[in-house]
Formats: sequence, C-alpha cells, structure tokens
Amino acid sequence: MFGFIKKYLTNIYTVISSKFGALFAKAHVSEADLKELERILLEADVGVPTTRYIMQTILQAASKPEFSGSDLKVILQKELKEILALKTFEGNKPVILFVGVNGSGKTTTIAKYAHLHAKQGKKVLIAAADTFRAAATEQLVLWAQRVGCAIVTGAPGQDPAAVVFRACQQFKENHFDVLLIDTAGRLQTKVNLMNELEKIVRVLKKHVAAQQITTLLTIDGMLGQNSLHQAKLFHAAAPVDGVVLTKMDGTGKGGIVFAIVREFGIAIAAMTHGESLDALKPFVANEYVDELIG
Repeated sequence: MFGFIKKYLTNIYTVISSKFGALFAKAHVSEADLKELERILLEADVGVPTTRYIMQTILQAASKPEFSGSDLKVILQKELKEILALKTFEGNKPVILFVGVNGSGKTTTIAKYAHLHAKQGKKVLIAAADTFRAAATEQLVLWAQRVGCAIVTGAPGQDPAAVVFRACQQFKENHFDVLLIDTAGRLQTKVNLMNELEKIVRVLKKHVAAQQITTLLTIDGMLGQNSLHQAKLFHAAAPVDGVVLTKMDGTGKGGIVFAIVREFGIAIAAMTHGESLDALKPFVANEYVDELIG
C-alpha cells in the first residue's frame, strides 16, 4: 500500500497526511497544536467518539514536559494501529455476498473482484440477484463479458433468492472457484430490502457452508459519517464481515475507516480508486496507517 495514498488518494493526502507532517515537525507540541490535531481528525471523518478516544491517550502523554512532534507521531501511529487491529478482515472465502445501497459502487466493485480472481486463474461465477433494477443486471452482464467469467441472471422482478439458488447449483455442479453475488440496495423500501437480504442469506446457507461465505458492504467513501448509518442498517440484516470503501479517489477523507472498525466492529476489506478493473486495493491496516501519518 506504500505510495498508494499519495498516488491515488490525493484528497486524503492533502486533508490528513500533509497536515500531520506539520505537527510532527514541531520541537514542542503546544495546547494549540493538540487542538489542531483534534480538528484534523474530525475533518478527516474519524468521528467524535473515536476522536475523543484517540485524544485521551495523546493528552495524557502531552502532559509530560518536552513532548515533541516526533513523540506525537509515535503515539498517534500506535493508537490508530490498535484501533484497526480490533477487527481484521479474513478473506479468501469462495462465496462473497455484496450488499450496499444503490449508487455505492457495488456493481463495479463486483467486476473488480471478478477480475482480481480471474487474474489468479480462478473460475468465477457472478449471480445478478438485483432483479429489481434492470440496469444492474445489464451492467453485470457487460462486466462479466469483459472479465471473461460466467453469470447467472433472472427475469425482471424475479425473486432474488431464486437467482441465488440457481447460482449455488451451478457453483457446485460446475466446480467454480468463486461465486460473487449482487443484491439490491433500495433503501427507500428499507423493510422489504432487509427481508429480501435475510431470505437470500437463508437460501445461501442451505446450499453453501457458512464458513465459505463472506459478506462485503460497499460504502461510498465520499459519504463520510453518513456511511455509519448504512453500516448499522445492513449489518443488522446480513452480518457484514468487511467493508469496501469505494470512490476513494474522490473527496473521501480516509478517517472513516477508524470509526467503522471501532464503533461497529466491522473490518475494512478493500478500497477502490477509479473505474478501471484494476482499481481495487486490498486493505492492509499497518501500511495504511504508516502512509497516512507519513
């Protein structure tokens, strides 16, 4: 991940990394500097609860004489790494269920995961189970053709669980290595959507062992603190194993990863940073922190 933030996530580098650097260069950290650090964390979407948690430890250390910017860097680095260590993503499972609201980048993220696995020589199957948004199926069919993988689709308005059922059959009968499942994200019909997801999970677990399934939530990285509501909502319907933060090359500020892990106990799985099939970066916590603080 080294060089990734500076090269691809320029907004994060500007909002966080460059400002941290100015604080770390100080021979002595003042009370005003600590307030500036708190402001940077809040502007970076770390959120109020997690920022307060981080600042508690730093304020205790700063009470000692001769507290320098380099001391601040060491403590901040340690605190951020410990937060991300609370929940780490366990990948490499053959079945991935993707959830997330419409517009969160879910369809293109599925394409990127299909491409990633196909490059590794794996036989990939996609299940287009968002049958209520015609464009979702059409987009996935095009992506499947580009990647060169198989896809199971359903008729418009068909029960999504029926599509998942057929996909599970093909996955087992034709010995696919990976099954990627798209789902709907119509938050305007929240109750129906959550019931639908719960049914999909029940069908999936009847045909595939639970230990083979990973659920990934795609979140638009530009939403900031608003993304926490989505995490809570989807985690209740289909317990989420990891979050993929999408569109991080836009105005995403990067601090949201710490709030997601600490406040919801959900690991960060990956980030996307563009439209190309290769624009997917698996998340490595320690490397992310090291690069974030410079």
